[in-house]
Amino acid sequence: MKSCELLVSTESDYYVYTPSKAAQEMFFYPLQCGHFIYEAGYALRRESYDSFLLLYIKEGEIFLEFQGQTTAISAGHFLLLDCYQHHAYACPVRCDCLWCHFDGVLARHWYNSVISHLGNFFPMPDTCSALEHLNTIYNTFVSGCPIREPLMSKYLTDILTSFLLYSPCNTKDFQESKMAEKIITYINEHFRQPLSVKELADIAGFSQYHFIRTFKKETGFTPHEYIIHTRISNAKYLLKNTGMTVKDVCFQTGFSSESVFCSSFRHCLGMTPAQYRMLDT
Repeated sequence: MKSCELLVSTESDYYVYTPSKAAQEMFFYPLQCGHFIYEAGYALRRESYDSFLLLYIKEGEIFLEFQGQTTAISAGHFLLLDCYQHHAYACPVRCDCLWCHFDGVLARHWYNSVISHLGNFFPMPDTCSALEHLNTIYNTFVSGCPIREPLMSKYLTDILTSFLLYSPCNTKDFQESKMAEKIITYINEHFRQPLSVKELADIAGFSQYHFIRTFKKETGFTPHEYIIHTRISNAKYLLKNTGMTVKDVCFQTGFSSESVFCSSFRHCLGMTPAQYRMLDT
């Protein structure tokens, strides 16, 4: 459909979609998408609009007002916005944008993760993948092709995933993320062996205090908690898929004694290893 908004070029178009109930319960889904050319002087202000906005600036500049700050965002940037909150944006010059309003059962979790990582707007050195998927969503509506909701969800997931995987290599966040990945890999390879926080901090090259704080920020677990959960996860597999005794499972997964194993298992799952083994049997 052609836009009727003031100072939106007649070359612009947009499409509105109503997702199925199944899509609303399972997927990401587009609600509106479009390609707008905003004329100089365009402005929009909303108290709330029930969706998240994904927008790519192809040419021009947008002034965004959000959470008490006003920022100029230039061409080549993606914008990810929680439109449930008060927001406003304006175009001081002619601006060409590709956009999609979307939502989904996990949309807020993904949104929070991306903006904690990159902020609400960011350039990407290789925009091909994210921009290609955004173009594909838009072109599906333009062409009149059937809307395959699982595929639309995949495109939106792929876009958000590419944002999460991107980090400028010289940033503190990038270094901390790489550190957590390195330590997680090390734990998964050595959980059967005695592991101390000091040893892991030395491998990370951090002080123990900074290592514990940073690792928890990145994973949601302290290093000790992550080691225990890794050992318990492996113990659960052995209990369900082998005939090993509880004592053998204990030492196979790196616990120092059967009593420590049983105590940790009960703390994590609310039952003993033997009770867990008997479930559904």
